[in-house]
Amino acid sequence: MDLGLKGKVVLITGGATGIGKASALAFLKEGCRVAICGRTKAKIDGAVQELKEQGYDAIGGAADAGNVAEITAFANTVAKEYGQIDVWLNNAGVYPQRAILDMTEEEWDETFRINVKSVFIGTRIAAGYMKKQGKGVILNAASFASIIPSAGSSAYAATKAAILSFTRTSAAELAPLNIRVVAYIPGMIRSEMTEPVIATKRKALTEQVALNRLGEPEDIADPLVFLASDFARYITGNAIEISGGKFCVQNPMYAW
Repeated sequence: MDLGLKGKVVLITGGATGIGKASALAFLKEGCRVAICGRTKAKIDGAVQELKEQGYDAIGGAADAGNVAEITAFANTVAKEYGQIDVWLNNAGVYPQRAILDMTEEEWDETFRINVKSVFIGTRIAAGYMKKQGKGVILNAASFASIIPSAGSSAYAATKAAILSFTRTSAAELAPLNIRVVAYIPGMIRSEMTEPVIATKRKALTEQVALNRLGEPEDIADPLVFLASDFARYITGNAIEISGGKFCVQNPMYAW
């Protein structure tokens, strides 16, 4: 694809694995300059090395997206190296599987810190840079759990529902600055984060999807590149579902 993104600077939180890493590669293929961060330095270093082995250079750094000081420092490093930030991908997140009666207050708070507070922090930082250049795109990771939550993961579903609401309000507030804000709703995507659940429920999860397969990180990454481009210039303040038709009907396996 050539979506006119060559030279654009893309910052991706949670970029070491899964959708984040796949998105980094997809943006790099479009000629973007990419920076990825995550909480674990070894994983980030490994992802940067993988990208290098495929012929691409990216900035990588250890930074907790829910920590103001750390993510601000990383953004400053990226802006100093590349001169600007055009696209900010709020991708970092955790996926705790815990019943309400078993979840501690600390686990609840940490889920909201990483999944929701990070989006608030990232949006403020990104908007600061984008305001200067008069344009920008912020992409926020929601989840199919924001549409139909699952028992046993209440905190996760609640955070993703919050992100949908925040995406709407931030899109409206930032529109005069020519900054678009869009959420994306993945279905069940194979990744390091979801593999434990998939390992025990693969058949049931697959049968929920009209395309009769679970998603790959690349299935999300390619649409995100489109959403960041000017071809999506009239899309803001909403959420794009990328789920393979998960529960598009009550009986997705009917045609199969």
